[in-house]
Amino acid sequence: MTEPIRTCAAHGPYSSADGRCPVCDARSGVLLSGDRRRQLSKFISGALRHFPEDVGLELDERGWTDYEALTDAVEWKYDWAEPRHVPAVIAIDPKGRFERTGAGGIDDGTGNGLVRASYGHSVDVELESEALYASDSRVGSAATHETEPTDAPVPDELYHGTAPANLASIREDGLRPMSRQQVHLSGSREAARRVGQRHANDPVVLVVDATAMLADDQCITKRGRETYTTDAVAPEYIDVPVTES
Repeated sequence: MTEPIRTCAAHGPYSSADGRCPVCDARSGVLLSGDRRRQLSKFISGALRHFPEDVGLELDERGWTDYEALTDAVEWKYDWAEPRHVPAVIAIDPKGRFERTGAGGIDDGTGNGLVRASYGHSVDVELESEALYASDSRVGSAATHETEPTDAPVPDELYHGTAPANLASIREDGLRPMSRQQVHLSGSREAARRVGQRHANDPVVLVVDATAMLADDQCITKRGRETYTTDAVAPEYIDVPVTES
């Protein structure tokens, strides 16, 4: 179940199970219901990752597009959507899927502001080797935005959730980007299992030897809060179960 977004007068948008601001413990009214938050998040993700032209957006070579154009596309798609909904969804996205410059982010010097998806593109973009993410997922306006360089510490092990039916091909060919530009790995078993549940009710969580990959000069980049990307993962770096369930 997706939690609704609320807005604290002092600390901005937030989402919490008990409805109270994580900073000051005040209880605020609902800005966006859980269902509508999920709708907007899926639409924004799709527009920035997969079908920008279908909604009138133009991405530059690094995936950035005009922020106001995105809000216009959202309001065109949903007659209930308001301009204030978009920055709230972006600011407190639990996976750090979005990056924004200008108001609410790093000033790009134009005064307009830009927005992009942090990872997961099927359209052709060239993300630079730094991922921008909100360091505090609890409260949007209180979060500071930082850059996480490619050579930032990577966990010794990373994880990938998948359907049991995929194990044979993974054992043979490793992990490949498929419809996306890069392979996506998770920083925890729990996150990988959640990803795997998109493909199977009882997914398999594979363990990837990130230390060995880095030692062999394979590049791993942190994108978002629990997501890491790489061009591919060869079978020798993956602990694949011997038997399929």
